[in-house]
Amino acid sequence: MTEHPTNGIDETVHQRHRLGILTITAEANRAEFGYLRDALELTPGNLSRHLLVLEQAGLVHVEKGYAGRRPRTWVRITREGRSALAAELDVLAALVRQHAVVASRTTSSQRSDGGPAADGSAPRAGEEP
Repeated sequence: MTEHPTNGIDETVHQRHRLGILTITAEANRAEFGYLRDALELTPGNLSRHLLVLEQAGLVHVEKGYAGRRPRTWVRITREGRSALAAELDVLAALVRQHAVVASRTTSSQRSDGGPAADGSAPRAGEEP
């Protein structure tokens, strides 16, 4: 029996907001705290907590400084963070591929025997019953 792709999901990375932080910081040189807060629609406290989890895991580096006289917090993804993100995306891609194979088998089976799909669902719009 083969291992299911969901067994490879990293709970630290997979959580929706942490995955958002990693993808945003992977796309940019660094991301400002306020930008992450707004983009991910988080409260400052929630974002701080997610950043702490990622920082403790070694996936991001949090840097404090100033832009003029204003204090700022910037977040950078680490090399380990990039690797963890790439691994998570590979797992998700494998899951999508597996689902596509199952979905195509179900659709083919439904069309060949004229009966309902294995899951008991009704034919899709435009398909014969």
